[in-house]
Amino acid sequence: MAEHADLKAALAAEARALGFADMGITAADAVPQAGARLRRWLAEGCHGEMIWMESRADERASPQGLWPDVRSVIMLGTSYAPPLDPLRLAGQGDKGVISVYAWNRDYHDLIKKRLKALARWLVARAGGPEDVGVKVFVDTAPVMEKPLAAAAGLGWQGKHTNLVSRRHGNWLFLGAIYTTLDLPADAPHADRCGSCQRCQVACPTNAFPEPYRLDARRCLAYLTIEHAGPIPEEFRSAMANRIYGCDDCLSVCPWNRFATATEEPAFLPRAELTAPKLAELLGLDDAAFRALFSGSAVKRIGVKRFLRNCLYAAGNSGDAGLIRHVAAHLASDDPVVADAARWAMNRLEAA
Repeated sequence: MAEHADLKAALAAEARALGFADMGITAADAVPQAGARLRRWLAEGCHGEMIWMESRADERASPQGLWPDVRSVIMLGTSYAPPLDPLRLAGQGDKGVISVYAWNRDYHDLIKKRLKALARWLVARAGGPEDVGVKVFVDTAPVMEKPLAAAAGLGWQGKHTNLVSRRHGNWLFLGAIYTTLDLPADAPHADRCGSCQRCQVACPTNAFPEPYRLDARRCLAYLTIEHAGPIPEEFRSAMANRIYGCDDCLSVCPWNRFATATEEPAFLPRAELTAPKLAELLGLDDAAFRALFSGSAVKRIGVKRFLRNCLYAAGNSGDAGLIRHVAAHLASDDPVVADAARWAMNRLEAA
């Protein structure tokens, strides 16, 4: 075990050299309660249209469900703490708000590359591929990153269900390395939310039926990104000028005051994505959308869903100057876009 302790220390040093902000290790069976919580959440339909959450629930419920040979889980955090206030555009109806994590490059590619490099280092250091098995994951796989990260000591799951770090606030991208090695585990992190309710109060759609539980069907991050059809009318006004994701519950957390703004070039904000004008966004065709959001996570929702979101934001803006930009979509061949344009037009004309 002393040998593995030395390996763990060297692994942490290599992780820092690769650009990871934090690392922790937990046993593969450290969060048995996560599976039960997941199944309850799914049974209540809180996952909405995210069918993949349900179809791979057994694999997601525990690391061994995905890979029976795993013994330890190495959790890595990469800071994307923003240099700008995520809430600074509130009330500026002519501009769209894009979630902080999508202000620049899609994080999946960068983090997966670093995870693979760290996994290769571990295999080489610990005896070679014949003796050491590894698998790397960034959140596209059925992995319970947040409970595992809490068990590994990176932070705790806050009342908004996201991971909170004492050093990095709410702004950590998570990655995991599963390994057959039996590595020394870190102590789980204590919950430090206390009596604070800021994230619960800040949610514009009351998406938290109770602390530590999220109903995705009411969450603007889910509705603007994952939900494919018209957004229910009860949530459209609450969207305000949010056009991709929502950071309100993350942004108000008091632990963010300890975070240092990221210096990672891939996560520094691109000017054209931090305060985009709705008038310009509503003029995007498919080619222009792909060009503007090349390399960005926004690209994956496609131009039609993006225009839907921008039209709702235009309808909330009260800006008569957007009427002609909205009118251009009334005859859209996409019924969801056309419906959003009619809703926005009615709102703007009434205003």
